[in-house]
Amino acid sequence: MGLLSALDREHTVAPAGYSRWLIPPAALSVHLCIGQAYATSVYKNSLVQHFDTSQTAIGIVFSIAIVMLGLSAAVGGTWVERSGPRKAMFVSASFWSSGFLVGALGIATGQLWLLYLGYGVLGGIGLGIGYISPVSTLIKWFPDRPGLATGLAIMGFGGGALIAGPLSRQLMSLYDGDYDPAVATSVADGDALTGLFVTLGIGYFVIMMFGVVNIRVPREGWRPDGWDPATVREKPLVTTADVSAANAVRTRSFWLLWIVLFCNVTAGIGILEQASPMIQDFFRGPDGISTVTVSAAAGFVGLLSLFNMAGRFAWSSTSDLIGRKPIYMVYLGVGMLLYALLALAGHLATALFVLLAGVILSFYGGGFATVPAYLRDLFGTYQVGAIHGRLLTAWSAAGVAGPLIINGFLDAQGKPGTLTADAYRPALFTMVGVLAVGFVANLLIRPVPEHHHEPAAAKEEVPG
Repeated sequence: MGLLSALDREHTVAPAGYSRWLIPPAALSVHLCIGQAYATSVYKNSLVQHFDTSQTAIGIVFSIAIVMLGLSAAVGGTWVERSGPRKAMFVSASFWSSGFLVGALGIATGQLWLLYLGYGVLGGIGLGIGYISPVSTLIKWFPDRPGLATGLAIMGFGGGALIAGPLSRQLMSLYDGDYDPAVATSVADGDALTGLFVTLGIGYFVIMMFGVVNIRVPREGWRPDGWDPATVREKPLVTTADVSAANAVRTRSFWLLWIVLFCNVTAGIGILEQASPMIQDFFRGPDGISTVTVSAAAGFVGLLSLFNMAGRFAWSSTSDLIGRKPIYMVYLGVGMLLYALLALAGHLATALFVLLAGVILSFYGGGFATVPAYLRDLFGTYQVGAIHGRLLTAWSAAGVAGPLIINGFLDAQGKPGTLTADAYRPALFTMVGVLAVGFVANLLIRPVPEHHHEPAAAKEEVPG
């Protein structure tokens, strides 16, 4: 069998006796790699010095990647459903890895636009296709526990930075003897950055191939032992019918869920974007000196990544027990309370600040991991991957709105390094309002009307 034909969906059907528990590791291998996107801050200052440009100019690289994630997931979602997960994961690996290699060429030649094209555009396409490629397959393998299944994979995206951050620091110190990974102000030279991008590009491609080789779709008519599809009918909001991606975007429920995801992500990015300076500013004394050191702030960022990753698994698994709509009431309703407490009392104790921010980030991660199962409940399994791709445009919009909101308020309060907890209160209370909008939108979600369902005779089953 040739390589290209081996990627076709008909060659990915699982044989009898194939264990469905091999599917989450295959999906996880992709999400752990593309989760590196959350670790770009590790080498951001080095890129600023190498290109002799501003923080904003380098930050645009990440923004382009997130925008391309949403756009590629939306545009390519139907293709992913039609082509199957193996071909989609291979395409993701190719774009993601080539993004690093083109970015490395840009660093080596001093051409910033190549970094935009490589990591931003090509890498962003790899992000979007890779993020949605295993989702539909996981849901079809785990119709009894879709939240647990998608949480297992998507937690990898939140945890990818935990691996990529320290790994990137060690690689830069290997390629540049003058770079000290333990010193926050240390920067790596251009050769080290080039070597880093080439190493990551090749390494990630190899790891993602593990997922490509091992991914399978269930054969027609397969169901877990002991699972009765009739039990689905007993749960509110859960349908046994199917809705196409084209019809899904015509429903009110889709756009209400879009608002829910947008609000949850916008608020979470507010914390994620400013995590390191935020904890220092909250505990800055009258003398302008913070009681939180740079190294402690870096540790706090790592701890938030753990909360982000754990929330993706724990909260999405909990949603299998209590339902998707109730768990989003927790994310958004309790989230409002936590943001208010952070604004009013977060400066009183470091432990309190860390706890509040950690739970908020667990809700942020949980929202990402739970939404594929929410979509399955509302629209069925027919084209859930394509619908998920369209919904992720909310992430792209939130990736722009969240930083704009918090940075806009902070810019009006003073210069970085001089801010205190008071400077963050307007932004945090704004996030309370954003979450309130999402809370109301979630309450309004209803089952999809029958006229949007696919006729059984006309529907052509599309493997995940």
